[in-house]
Amino acid sequence: MIRPTLAASLVCVCGLAVTAAVTQNTDVPAAARNAWAFKLPVQSPVPTGSGRFQHPIDRFLEQARQGKGLEAAPRAARAALLRRACLDLIGLPPSPAEAAAFLADTSPDAWEKLIDTLLASPHYGERWGRHWLDVARYADSSGFEQDYDRPNAWRYRDYVIRAFNQDKPYDVFLKEQIAGDELDTTSDETFIATGFLRAGPRVAFREKDNPERRYEYLDDLIATTGRGVLGLTVQCARCHNHKFDPIPQRDYYSLVTAFFGYVETTHPLVPRAEAGAYEKKVREIDARQAPLKADIKKIEAPYEAKLRQESYKKFPEEVQRAIATPERERTAGEQLLAQQVIEGGAVARREIDRIMTPDDAARKKALADRIAAIERERPKPLPLAEVVTDGDYRFAPDGEGDEVIGCPKCRMTDATGTFLHDGRGKYEAPPSYFLIRGDPNLKGSVMKPGFVTAATYGNPPTEIPPADGRTSGRRRALAEWLVSPQNPLTARVIVNRIWHHHFGRGIVATLDNFGKMGDAPTHPELLDYLAVDFMKSGWSIKRMHRLIMTSEAYRMASAFENAADREKDPQNQYLWRFRAQRLDAEVVRDGILAASGGINLAIGGPPVFPPLPKELMTEANHGIWKTQADGPDVWRRSVYVYRKRGLAFPMFQVFDLPEQNITSAARYVSTVPTQALTMLNDAFVLRHAELFAERVKREAGDDPARQIDLAYRIALTRPPTQTELAIAQDAIRAGSLVDFTHVLFNVNEFVYAR
Repeated sequence: MIRPTLAASLVCVCGLAVTAAVTQNTDVPAAARNAWAFKLPVQSPVPTGSGRFQHPIDRFLEQARQGKGLEAAPRAARAALLRRACLDLIGLPPSPAEAAAFLADTSPDAWEKLIDTLLASPHYGERWGRHWLDVARYADSSGFEQDYDRPNAWRYRDYVIRAFNQDKPYDVFLKEQIAGDELDTTSDETFIATGFLRAGPRVAFREKDNPERRYEYLDDLIATTGRGVLGLTVQCARCHNHKFDPIPQRDYYSLVTAFFGYVETTHPLVPRAEAGAYEKKVREIDARQAPLKADIKKIEAPYEAKLRQESYKKFPEEVQRAIATPERERTAGEQLLAQQVIEGGAVARREIDRIMTPDDAARKKALADRIAAIERERPKPLPLAEVVTDGDYRFAPDGEGDEVIGCPKCRMTDATGTFLHDGRGKYEAPPSYFLIRGDPNLKGSVMKPGFVTAATYGNPPTEIPPADGRTSGRRRALAEWLVSPQNPLTARVIVNRIWHHHFGRGIVATLDNFGKMGDAPTHPELLDYLAVDFMKSGWSIKRMHRLIMTSEAYRMASAFENAADREKDPQNQYLWRFRAQRLDAEVVRDGILAASGGINLAIGGPPVFPPLPKELMTEANHGIWKTQADGPDVWRRSVYVYRKRGLAFPMFQVFDLPEQNITSAARYVSTVPTQALTMLNDAFVLRHAELFAERVKREAGDDPARQIDLAYRIALTRPPTQTELAIAQDAIRAGSLVDFTHVLFNVNEFVYAR
C-alpha cells in the first residue's frame, strides 16, 4: 500500500556498518482512501418505515434485519427499562420511590422525561466520565517500579466529570485536552484538561538524563490519541510503515513532532499575584534554611564517611579494592562495581546520630531547631494542577525532575508556569527527528508536524500559534484537524463508543481499530448517519444519548427467544433483541453501596482509600495506599477510589478492570469463580449485606413478606414472584434477614443490566 522512495542508507553504530531501509519519504496512494474508514461520512436518506419503527435508528436497523430475515423483539417491561436506563446513564439503580413515580407516570413522554432527568443528574458525569477515563488511561499513581503518588491527578478526573455533566461539546472537549494551553482563551479549566496528555505511566528517571524515555512517552501519546480518538493503531508505524493500514512511518513522526515540544509542569490554581507572592516567600525561606542545612551536612560528613567505610567491609575484597582505587584509575568493571555500592550505600540519619559526640549532637540540634522555626513560616502549599505546555525538557535544572519549563530563548517562566518572552522572541520547539527503525540513537531528517495522510483532506494548517507566541501552536493545529468535519474518523469513533456503551457492542465491534484488522461496521449507513448528525448538532453527547435511547432498539426486551433469529444471527449483531450486559466493576460496587443505603454521594475531590486486605498491603510498599477507616468517608462512588497502577483494587480487578497503563477500548467481560467468591466472602460485601438488612427492617418493619418485597425493589427494581417470595421466606426462617440480603447481592440479575 505504501511505497518507499528513499534509498536505503548506511548508518554507523558502535563501529559496525548496518543498512537501514529508511522510509522517510513515502507515497500514500489515493486508493488508500477507498477503505471505508478513510472516506468522509455521508448522511444517507433514512429508509422508509412502518408500524413501530418510525425512529430513524430503527428504520436503518429494521432494513438490515429484514435483509437477514430477523424478527425484532417486543418492547421490554417498564420496570426493566427504568433499571436499564438508570444503570446505563448514572450507574446507580433507581430507588423504590423513583421506580414508583416512573411507573405511575402514564403520560406519553414519560420515557423522554426520565432520560432528561437522568442526563441532568450530577451522577451522569461520574458514570460517563469513567468511560472516558478508560480511554485516557487515567490513574492516580505513576506506575512502574516506584509507582509514585500523583497528588493532583484527580483534578483531571474531576474536569472530565464536569465536562460530561455540562455536555461540553465533544470537539471543545478534545481541543481542551490536546491543546488547552494553546487556545485563544485559556483558563484553569483548560490547563487542567491537558492532564490528558500526561495521564499515562511515567518512570522515576528525568527526561534530560534519559532522553530515550521521552520517545516512550510520545509513543504513549500517539497510541492514546490514535486508538482513543481516531480509531487507528498509529503507534504500529513507529519502527516501520504500518503493516496493514495506509499509515507510513513518516506520518507517525509527523504526529510525534506535533507533540514534541510538550513538557510537564504544574499550574497554580490561584491568581497570578498570589502565586508570585507564594513563590517569593518560598524562595526566601529556602535561602534562609540553605546555609543551616549545609552546616548540618558538615557536622554529619565525618560520621557518614566512617559508617560508609565500615559498611564496605561486608563486601568481597575485589569490591573493596574497586572502591579504594581513585576514580580515574579504575577499570570499567571496577567503576561499575564501585558506583553500584557507593550509590546504593546510603547511610541512615539515625545511624549517624547514634555515633555522634554530645557536642556535635548539640550543635546539630540547635541548627535543626532554627530550621524548624523558619519552616513554620512557610505558607500553605498552593492548589496545583498537573498540566502540559510547550517548553524544552533539555533545560530542566537539577533537582526538579521533568516538571520544568524553560524558554529556549529567554529562559524565563512566570508564576503560573508559562513563558515570559517580553518581546525577546517567540517560542521555538526543539527539533524532532525521524528515527530510523524507531531507535532514538539513529536520527534521520528533522521532521515537520503533520497528520495521518490518508485521513487528511485539503491542506489544514500544522501550526496555529497564539498571538503572543508563548507556544508553537502545533497541538492546537492537531486538535483542530481532529475535530474538523473534513476528518473522516473522529465523529465516527465517538458515536460508535457511545453506541457500544448503550448496546454492549459497537456498530464497529473493535472500538479502537477502524483499520483493516478491525471489524467492518455491521450498519455502515447508520454509523455515518449518526456521525454526521452528531457534528451538525454541535457535537453534543447528551443529544446522542437521547437519540439512541428513544429508539425502539434501545427499548427492546432482552429476554426474548426466537430460534430462527438465534440460528441466523447467534451473536445478535443485527440487534433483534437487546443485549443483556454485565455491569462494570465500579457499578457493581456502587450498586451494593446504594442497596445498603451507605453510599456517600459527595461529588469530586481527592481520591479515597477503602481498606485493603492485610496481605495486599505488603504489595503497596511503593507509592502510597493511605489507611482510612471503613465507613462513609470511603463509601463514595467507585470513580473516586484511588487508582494505583501497581496494585489494582481487588473488587475492581476481579470484575475485569481494564489495563491501567494503556488506553482501553471495550472492557473485557469474564465469568470466573473469583467473582462469585468475592460476592460471597469479601468483607465489604458482607458488611453491606448487614446494612442492607438493617435498612430493610427499618423501612419495612417486622413483616417478612414486606421485607422481601422491599429488598427486591431496592436491589432488582421489581417485586418478587410468588415462587421467589416463598423461597425467600424459607431462607429467612432457616437463617436470617442478613442471609437473604446477601443472597440478593449474589443473584445473577444484580450484576446485569437487562
